[in-house]
Amino acid sequence: MKNVLVISHMYPSPINSVLGIFVHKQVQKLIGEGCNVKVVCPVPYVPAFLGVVKKYRAYIQVPNKAVLDGVEVFYPRYFEIPKGIFLQNSGFFMYLGIKKTIGKIYRNFKFDVIHAHTAIPVGFASMILDKKYKVPLVVTIHGQDFQYTIKKNKSCRKNVFRVLKFADKIITVSNKLRNVIKEKYLLDKTVVINNGINPEEYAIDEQIELKGQYVMLSVSSLIKTKGIDLNINALSKLVKKYPNIMYYIIGDGEESKNLKKLVMDLNLSRNVIFLGKLPHSEVIKYMSSKCDVFSLPSWQEGFGIVYIEAMNNGIPVIGIKGQGIEDVIEDRKNGFLVEPKDVDDLADTIDYILSHKAAAKKIGKNGKNTVLSEFTWFRNAQKTIDIYDEIMR
Repeated sequence: MKNVLVISHMYPSPINSVLGIFVHKQVQKLIGEGCNVKVVCPVPYVPAFLGVVKKYRAYIQVPNKAVLDGVEVFYPRYFEIPKGIFLQNSGFFMYLGIKKTIGKIYRNFKFDVIHAHTAIPVGFASMILDKKYKVPLVVTIHGQDFQYTIKKNKSCRKNVFRVLKFADKIITVSNKLRNVIKEKYLLDKTVVINNGINPEEYAIDEQIELKGQYVMLSVSSLIKTKGIDLNINALSKLVKKYPNIMYYIIGDGEESKNLKKLVMDLNLSRNVIFLGKLPHSEVIKYMSSKCDVFSLPSWQEGFGIVYIEAMNNGIPVIGIKGQGIEDVIEDRKNGFLVEPKDVDDLADTIDYILSHKAAAKKIGKNGKNTVLSEFTWFRNAQKTIDIYDEIMR
């Protein structure tokens, strides 16, 4: 049996049950497939006097250690400067904060592999640690490293690729992310392993009665790159043809106020419902209800589990060409792909789905079959263990 040390600053805790849930799902399946796994989730250090601020209080309340669904998780503190200042040095600060905890773990848990999630800061900290423990290092790129970190400054870019050069194996969660790598020596050790779902978690009998003859749904953070404004503008082009269409928006974020104003300006208040941020269990109830289309025209998406969650419910799904979801969706076969930031293309596609119900239903069914065959955490764990076996040899 392999002993695997997973290090990720994105991981659930008793205070935040959804942060990095995708890493937790993978860890659970790795354990189910015979790996011994312990998790280290570094948490930014916050002085006690800042506990009066809700955001900082949440960090203080995270325990030093917890057991989540049978997974032993450690939460050491490290120094972090807010707003990404000195991001290029964050991996070194993280190393200083976690090295003592790693040492204690190693005394009773001689790990065979370190699996770091993100290159900066976690991969950088793991790279320094690995010079002591000399075990194979796997680094998973989820999107932030390539979509934000390498663009921040030259030092950040340099340190990201320094980590990738050191790693024994690189995993990207989509081909979109793999294609960012141009150096052949890095490509040769890079493999795409898509994220997945646990289909058994979506077997929900309880549904929510949704208003509207036609129902559109999106689930995301309400930030600019998710393209929720594009959905709203597309809806304004369709509402005359489909006056009884309802668009349910699940999520919250910095664009919430602007999106609500846009709805008012376009006279769509009776067609758009903002549900805010909901627990995952409630999100699944909406997805399992009567939805005609799931649309998330996000133009900066490393992969996007929410797409395959919707596909698993047989909903016709709209994603964006050139994004991570292209690994899953074949246009008009098991889903729909539209041009980025193209309201007309988006509106035409929604119109097709609503006006060709039989064809859309078949495409939705094909999407569900695709997810069940290839995009589960079970398949993800199998492929990840194959990587462990390869580098341990």
